[in-house]
Amino acid sequence: MLAESGRDRILDEAAALFLRHGYEGTSLRQLADTVGMKAGSLYYHFASKDDLLTEILRRGIDVMQTAFDEAEASVGASRPVDRIEAHVRAHLSALFENGPYTAAHVTTFRTAPETVREIVVPLRDAYEARWTEMLRLLQADGAIQPTVDVNVIRLVLFGAMNASVEWFDTDRGNLDRFAAAITAQFWSGVAS
Repeated sequence: MLAESGRDRILDEAAALFLRHGYEGTSLRQLADTVGMKAGSLYYHFASKDDLLTEILRRGIDVMQTAFDEAEASVGASRPVDRIEAHVRAHLSALFENGPYTAAHVTTFRTAPETVREIVVPLRDAYEARWTEMLRLLQADGAIQPTVDVNVIRLVLFGAMNASVEWFDTDRGNLDRFAAAITAQFWSGVAS
């Protein structure tokens, strides 16, 4: 059996391949060639391509949950807009600065097999529920307009952040400025 670091390398390479080529465009043979092993040897570590993708998507959500926790710990009694910006920055950091797991989650989830989505949806829902709760608390405190549907604005915010995986280039753009821009646009539409 590969050492844990070898298993991690399989996952790292698979996440990168899923990100570049999608679920359907990535074969286990291609992955095996990338990590320098026979395709059949992958089955020793993962029962199927679906199991491999499930583990990658789980890790992506774990990164997001950790980023949310760290943002929450850093904001304390900050102004509501600063709290949102800290969370936007943490989410973007998870997408762009923590390997391909979270970005692969964004790009492959819709095309993942139903069996994979059934496992991952509760994890994804739990992460989104944390954002919804944060926004509801800000609304209850009067920071967000009472007529705003918190579920809709969360989806709008996630759309802005997650779609950036397709076009934002961290080599040419500053993630802090990008987070500030998303937050400013969002906040100008929802603040009381």
